[in-house]
This record gives sequence, structure tokens and C-alpha cells, in this order.
Amino acid sequence: MSEHLSNTELKRLHRDWRKKTNNRLALIIDGIQGPYNVGSIIRSSAAERVDFAWFSSGSTTPDNTKTGKTALGTDRYLKWSECRDVTQAIEAAKSQGYQVVGLELAESAVPIHELKLNTDICFLAGHEDRGVSRRALECCDAVTFIPQLGKVGSLNVSVAVSIALYEMRRQGWN
Repeated sequence: MSEHLSNTELKRLHRDWRKKTNNRLALIIDGIQGPYNVGSIIRSSAAERVDFAWFSSGSTTPDNTKTGKTALGTDRYLKWSECRDVTQAIEAAKSQGYQVVGLELAESAVPIHELKLNTDICFLAGHEDRGVSRRALECCDAVTFIPQLGKVGSLNVSVAVSIALYEMRRQGWN
């Protein structure tokens, strides 16, 4: 029977994985308004070491009280800023050397496991119902989707972001 890792063993394990990862990771949260979705995204961002996040187009931000209930204090690990418009956030990410990748079920989208993500990546996630706008998709360097096998056509936005963050980190392990 396997036993739980001690706090020291857990810290050592995480430190070993951090050493295997060199690329930067960022997010653009565009119009995501559900505070629990944003809190979940923040928690996943802390787990996968997201370096920076831009919140645009009226997105709920980490300083929302309800967001904090889901983030469970992990918002302290995320550097972020607010942008009035998604194109401003995309320009900021690109100016810092990120390749901007939209997470969207769109015609031009490539399955996430086929996209080369072993560089500095900034994922763009859109509104819970409307997704990423056409205007924002046109500004992206690439667009990707997460293949699904079941009868449900889409994932919750926080789940999709978590999967994307993990896949980027997985591809970057050396």
C-alpha cells in the first residue's frame, strides 16, 4: 500500500519538476465572469506556475471575494493586471515574447496534443458561453482545442484552461 508524501517529500517532488521546466507560461482571461471559474483558473495557474495573467473585457479579477473562496489563497502566487480590451492584452503578451494561443473550438483550431507548445506560451481563454471572440482569434498566433470523446460538446472553461496549462508544461519537460 502506498502512503501519502510528507510535506518535505512533496516540496522536494515539486522542486524537481520545476527544474525540468524552462519555458514561461501566461494567460489572458477575456470576459470570464464567473468568480468560481476564475478562482479555479487561479488555483490551476498557481499549480502549473503561470508567470502572469491579463484580465480583460470585464473579467472577474482575483480581488473578487467569491473568487478567493475557490482560489483558496493561491492568488498570492499570480502576478496579474487588468486590460480594458482583449487586443491590448494580446499586444502586451506578444511584446513580452509570448506566443498567444487561443483555446477555442474553431475551424482553424489544431488538437492541443498536435500543437508545439515547448516555448513561451500565453493561452487566451474566453467567456463561458461565447468563447473567444473572432477579433481576438484573428490576433492569435495559433488556435487549439481539447479533443473530447463524449456526447458533451465543450468543457467548463476552468477545466479547459487547466488541461491546456498542463499540456504546455508536459510538452516542455526536458
